Amino acid sequence: MLSSSTASSLRLHQPTKPHRRRLPPPPPASLQFHSTTACRHLPAVRARRSRAAGGTTIRAIDAAQPFDYESRAAGLLEERQRLKIAIVGFGNFGQFLARTFARQGHTLLAHSRSDYSSVAASLGASYFQDPHDLCECHPDVVLLATSILSAEAVLRTLPLHRLRRNTLFVDVLSVKEFPRNLLLGSLPQDFDVICTHPMFGPESARDGWDGLPFVFDKVRVGDSPARRARAETFLNIFEREGCRMVEMPCADHDAHAAETQFLTHTVGRMLATLDLRPTPIDTKGYETLLRLVDNTCSDSFDLYNGLFMYNKNSTDLLNRLESAMDSVKKRLFDGLHEVLRKQLFEGKALPPTTATRSNADVVRKQLLLEGKPPSSSSTPTPNNTTVHHK
Repeated sequence: MLSSSTASSLRLHQPTKPHRRRLPPPPPASLQFHSTTACRHLPAVRARRSRAAGGTTIRAIDAAQPFDYESRAAGLLEERQRLKIAIVGFGNFGQFLARTFARQGHTLLAHSRSDYSSVAASLGASYFQDPHDLCECHPDVVLLATSILSAEAVLRTLPLHRLRRNTLFVDVLSVKEFPRNLLLGSLPQDFDVICTHPMFGPESARDGWDGLPFVFDKVRVGDSPARRARAETFLNIFEREGCRMVEMPCADHDAHAAETQFLTHTVGRMLATLDLRPTPIDTKGYETLLRLVDNTCSDSFDLYNGLFMYNKNSTDLLNRLESAMDSVKKRLFDGLHEVLRKQLFEGKALPPTTATRSNADVVRKQLLLEGKPPSSSSTPTPNNTTVHHK
């Protein structure tokens, strides 16, 4: 045993620094959002330090800042609402959509037969010349934005086995029954399909999408909450821009589009062949026709040709349009023939002076139509023949 004096000399010294106080555990989940709101505005206490013998003594510490669970939850929600979208067909319309997708914070991948790598870089999109490289990035959504005529051939080049088994495919073609049947027949059963048609383009939506119609049909969407949420997130892109959301079966869309779109393009293409130009006396109606030519002819002829070939309603509408033109021409010529018939045949029974006056009107009208000013040298005779005095 150690003596009391020895034990006194061996007594251990207690540390001079106080123990660090442990912070309390975070509040339960049910109280996290309420507690952070109350604590967020507490001012921080600056640490004061004073020198003491042998070191620094902490007199006060910064107030413990609570974890902002509300902001963290909002960030996670926003992150879940961002999609990785692969745009297949990065031409004029694909780039037009990509600008809005990028502005909303979605991750963009792009693929096209032409090299648009510089355009993709300017939009913050990754460009892939090889479709295998594109599919290996496992996009959430594959957006088919090709021309109608090349859609089937482009779809066949995609290595679908490299995609996730529940990838969402969306098309934005101007016809709907054709891509619906194409996607359902070409894609695996586990893939989701939404057929859409933004009823606007770079020209008509240059000032924004607010109020413009966006047609969609959820052809096949899986029953899991994640797949339904992904479909709604994609459609929400257009809803956030103010589009008028129109859910409609593909067959109904094509029936309406034959009139609203194919007819419009047909009239615009017909007017373009007339080589119309602005004049010093343009009316509002004529200015509308000139704008129609610009809006329709700015699109490729492949688009117009696709509207005809891949919408079964277009042939019937074209026949109706031709019949309507013949009907209008018939009314005009029938009216003209009726006037001439009365002048040439019924005028025989009239008195000579009346017949002469009537035939003179016919001659004057014909000269005016031919661009020749009527003169006194051409006078009709009572027997309905015109004598030219030399």
